[in-house]
Amino acid sequence: MTRVCLLHTVTSLPAVFADLLPSEVGRVDAVNIVDETLLQDTIEYGMLPRTRRRVAAYAEYAEESGAAAVLVTCSSIGEAAEEARASVGIPVYRVDAPMAAEAVAAGGRIGVLATLAATLQPTRDLVRRESGDAGEILESLCPGAFEALRNGDTERHDAIVGAEVRRLAAEVDVLVLAQASMARVVGGLPADDVPAKVLTSPRSGIRRLRPYAAS
Repeated sequence: MTRVCLLHTVTSLPAVFADLLPSEVGRVDAVNIVDETLLQDTIEYGMLPRTRRRVAAYAEYAEESGAAAVLVTCSSIGEAAEEARASVGIPVYRVDAPMAAEAVAAGGRIGVLATLAATLQPTRDLVRRESGDAGEILESLCPGAFEALRNGDTERHDAIVGAEVRRLAAEVDVLVLAQASMARVVGGLPADDVPAKVLTSPRSGIRRLRPYAAS
């Protein structure tokens, strides 16, 4: 069975992606690496040279451990994931790339929603790069949502994110949720409350690992 590596910056995310593996990928030997300090440093200081080096080091470790590919599940360090490709001989995927491509392909006005400024900017920049600077992009933050999630108050996190999803979805044609941790909120909202197409990164991102599944 082929080994793949998933690099996370939030402790709750391995379970999210583990649930998706059977249906979206198939049989692989999935190894998870969790390093919350990658995100913590990025929130506090922006993208640091040491963060870039550490992401590259994790990719090198994954390759040495026999992994055929790496999926970086944190959009905040997507830039470091792209740069890490030069350090290894295996693919390094950023989880939000398929979502950005799908948003641009759908056309119309695109909304980008995040709970962290550290995630909003790289996701917005990725969408803009994918679109070739064409089209209108509206962006928004959910103040207090990330802090609530970090403190274990998932109910408050979901309420804040849900309210902003409803508001922004009324102004755009496609809504991109920048963080994997936001994906589960959408399923709990009535379809009539969310008129725009909503895209999340976990399901489309993990599909990048399909070629490595056992037949």
